[in-house]
Amino acid sequence: ALPEKKMVFKGLVTNKEDMNKLVLTPLIRYPLLGGSALITFEKAEVAQRIIEAKEHMVELSYGEELEELDRCRVRVQAAPVDVLLPSALEIGLTRSSRSILVSDLPSLGIPEETLLDKLELFFSKTKNGGGEVESREFLDDSGQVVLTFARDGVAEPLIARGHIQVLIGKREYKLKISPCVSGDVTNLQLQPSRCPRTVLLSGIPDVLGEELMRDTLEIHFQKASRGGGEVDALAYVPAGRQAVAILTEDAG
Repeated sequence: ALPEKKMVFKGLVTNKEDMNKLVLTPLIRYPLLGGSALITFEKAEVAQRIIEAKEHMVELSYGEELEELDRCRVRVQAAPVDVLLPSALEIGLTRSSRSILVSDLPSLGIPEETLLDKLELFFSKTKNGGGEVESREFLDDSGQVVLTFARDGVAEPLIARGHIQVLIGKREYKLKISPCVSGDVTNLQLQPSRCPRTVLLSGIPDVLGEELMRDTLEIHFQKASRGGGEVDALAYVPAGRQAVAILTEDAG
């Protein structure tokens, strides 16, 4: 079961045949336990070589002047990073009879609550085609506002107008009015997927400082003589701690 998450869908449909298509961009939170690291290479074939070797002896001292007995090596394990990605998604949509979506809001540099107060004041007046506002909500990361009226029959005429001139402060702004559509996920199918360029390293002992260990791992795994290659990103978590890595589409 997946945790409940609010999402805002926004975009522009230009062709009717595209109306039933939805593109999902992965943004995965991957738990990273202590004594492990995620390393992303620029090339997938390098990651594959590291995974196939399974175990790697990482040298912690790189000074040429050190004698063999003074050198310290640790053994770490390499494994692929497998995640679950959506393969099919169905959403049931419901159009609200009392709510409107207000967009094209100006950037006034005022607090969100202040802007919501001004919108509620305007749309609560019958002379502006509105009515009593029951609730208002700023949608995260979309710059849009949902206004819900206390009674039926107010939202539809506003939506039919499409745009409305709203007085905010001493200026009028042309705002877009759209129907408010909410949705629930009715069917979600997941399939396992392997990150082609990213490797999980585990069994890393806490023998160096965090920054020094991170540099040491990167130096080791970028050496072509050890089957490595150019490193794109590396995240290391010392033993006794935990972290969450954010995997994006680009991270591979």
